Amino acid sequence: MLTTATNRRIQQKFIPTPPAGSSEAELQLRKDVIRQNNLDRMYESEDKVNAKRIYREQERIRREREIEESLLKAETDRAMKLETKHREETLAQELERYKLDLLRETKMRQQLRETSYELRELEAKLKEAYVAKERHAQMAEKEAHKFDSLLEDAQIMKRMKEEAERAEQNQKLIDQNKKIEMRQYKQDLHKQLEEKENNKQKSYEEFLKEKLLIDEIVRKIHEEDQKEFERKLLAQKATREYIEEFKKQREIWKQQERETMEAENRKIMEYSKIQKERDDNQKANKKAREEAVEKVQNRLFGQIEKEREAREEMERIRQELYLEEQEEVVRNHERNELERKIRQRLDLQKQYEEQMQFKSMRQNAEKEEEERIKQQMLDKFAADDKIEQMNAQKRRMKQLDHKRMVETLLEERRQRMNMEKQRELDERVLNDKLDAYRRQIIEEERVKLLQEHATKLLGYLPKGVIRDSKDLDALGDDFKKQFKRRQVDFFSDEGWTK
Repeated sequence: MLTTATNRRIQQKFIPTPPAGSSEAELQLRKDVIRQNNLDRMYESEDKVNAKRIYREQERIRREREIEESLLKAETDRAMKLETKHREETLAQELERYKLDLLRETKMRQQLRETSYELRELEAKLKEAYVAKERHAQMAEKEAHKFDSLLEDAQIMKRMKEEAERAEQNQKLIDQNKKIEMRQYKQDLHKQLEEKENNKQKSYEEFLKEKLLIDEIVRKIHEEDQKEFERKLLAQKATREYIEEFKKQREIWKQQERETMEAENRKIMEYSKIQKERDDNQKANKKAREEAVEKVQNRLFGQIEKEREAREEMERIRQELYLEEQEEVVRNHERNELERKIRQRLDLQKQYEEQMQFKSMRQNAEKEEEERIKQQMLDKFAADDKIEQMNAQKRRMKQLDHKRMVETLLEERRQRMNMEKQRELDERVLNDKLDAYRRQIIEEERVKLLQEHATKLLGYLPKGVIRDSKDLDALGDDFKKQFKRRQVDFFSDEGWTK
């Protein structure tokens, strides 16, 4: 509709205005156009009104929708706030209840830990194990000090032995150097003697050469001058005398050389003898020194061995005494535990007999009380209604009413008694549950104590601290393996078994 009115306005703008003096038809046409324009304006105004009405209706619907959405959102927010508040309150209550339960359980655990005989006994055994561990540590420290002392003595002996071996090596080196020097001296002496002998041989050869030369000269002279025969004979005689003298001197020189060699050999033999005696003396002194060192070492080793055996014997005696003490402690504990169980069994038996006797007495008393109350009620009803004054029919009816009333009262009494018995039974069941819960807490606290201290005291735990395989499972596989490797039997002679 808006589009049609707009088109009409556009058409009206483009219609030309007729000039003055136009015909009637043109005037009629103009009127029609004006009327049509008026209609168009009217239609346009109506379209605007409809459009405004539609717009207002849409705005109203939009506002109502927004109001509904805001109300729905407010309701949803309020519901969410209420739910959140309720959840927070519930969570706070649960948290407060949890805190109260935790505080109650903590106080109960603390009270049970302070009052439980089993936990106090376990703490006493753990303290005893700590004392044994401390004692063992002190003994180990003493043994370590003793071992350090023995080690120091052994190191001193080792140093003494090393010094002796070093001195022996030095002496061997000195003796070897002396032997090398003696061998070199003999070689030099032999070389000198060979040189002297060679020199003598050379001198003798030169003498022979001179002798041959002289013989040649004599022969030539003898050939040249026979006349000079006597002179030659004299010369030859002189030469022979010279040769004889030379031979004599050579024998004397040889004799002197032999004597010199024999003297030198004697000196060498004497030096060798002296050196041998010195070596023998050194060997004897060394042997005596080694024997003395060996005697000292043997004496020290013997003394150390005796001290070690004495310490081992003392330690064995101390260990036996400790095991006997532990044995006595275990026996006393087992005897006390047995006495406690017997007393507990006797007390339970006595309590049971007393309860049965009290139950029988109470049942008899209840029966007597019922009969007495029944008779009292009958007497009272008979006295009140004056049964003796009534006729037989009314008396029987009244007695039946009284009997029904008495039975009703007795039934109510029985119900009250049954309720009381049920209440006692519920209390007993509750007490049993509380006892079971206490035993559970005691067992948990016992396991906590074991987990806290057992690993530190492995090897020192008294007998009875680890009860069964459940305790070993609670303490872990590593503890179980080490415990099985280091189990102790207080009644055996071996003690700890590795």
